Amino acid sequence: MWTTHAHIGRTIAALTNLQPPSPQKTTLEETLGRLGSLEARLARGRGEIRKAQRLRYEVFYKEGGAIPDAKTAFTRRDADKFDKYCDHLIVIDHAWTNKRGKVKPKIVGAYRLLRGDMAQKAGGFYSAGEYDIAPLLARHSGKRILELGRSCVLETHRSKRTIELLWRGLLAYIRAHKIDVMIGCASFPGVSPLAHAQALSYLAHYAGAQGEWKVKAKSDLYLPMAMIARDALDAKQAKEALSPLIKGYLRLGARFGDGAVVDIKFNTTDVFVVMPVAEMSQRYVDYFSGVEHRAA
Repeated sequence: MWTTHAHIGRTIAALTNLQPPSPQKTTLEETLGRLGSLEARLARGRGEIRKAQRLRYEVFYKEGGAIPDAKTAFTRRDADKFDKYCDHLIVIDHAWTNKRGKVKPKIVGAYRLLRGDMAQKAGGFYSAGEYDIAPLLARHSGKRILELGRSCVLETHRSKRTIELLWRGLLAYIRAHKIDVMIGCASFPGVSPLAHAQALSYLAHYAGAQGEWKVKAKSDLYLPMAMIARDALDAKQAKEALSPLIKGYLRLGARFGDGAVVDIKFNTTDVFVVMPVAEMSQRYVDYFSGVEHRAA
């Protein structure tokens, strides 16, 4: 189905304006962005959610070394109790060809989105298993919170275009639901924080969440991030050691919690991300939204 001109106008408005959406807000059931053969939108129905879960399995388990339980190994899908309460943002490559050379659209990117109202039904946020987020939630009880999770992109599609489309869709989503703050866990590969000493120390010294946004890892899981003193850290080199996703979060204005957490099951070292929408960098919001700034 082709997108109407009216819908295109509403989508552009939603992507380029940080103010709450007008009554003609983005229709989230439709396309949220398109670049060539790639399309970003929300998953439609259980079938597409299962395909997103299969992508997660391929990235987290087959590639990333996560340890599957019996059910996960049998279904070859990464799934848990939170999935049914989430919206699933996906990127589809409509030009994907299978082994026989037949064009068959494929989900190549995904994000799991859990809003605060749905988290209450799910029994809480996923990240509460690693971080003491109760004080943060109490301080911001009137705000709309969105937890980002299970971000993944197929290895063949880890490009600027795929990331931009995920962010276009995400920005449309936070405006349509009037989200005030995004939270979630971001990961480094492996279960040795020492292997990421430079990157973790950089986040602790230069991007730590303070004041009303401060969050700390649970005491029994807490691992210090500032393993290298600030005056001994090569900040430029340390920043380069960050993953593209975490760099993207930083550019948008994200801050990070106190303490890393090792996730044995997923073979990762996790950090907590908090990103107030009102404090997001307009420059990079425009960039991910496809808006060009021209000199006056």
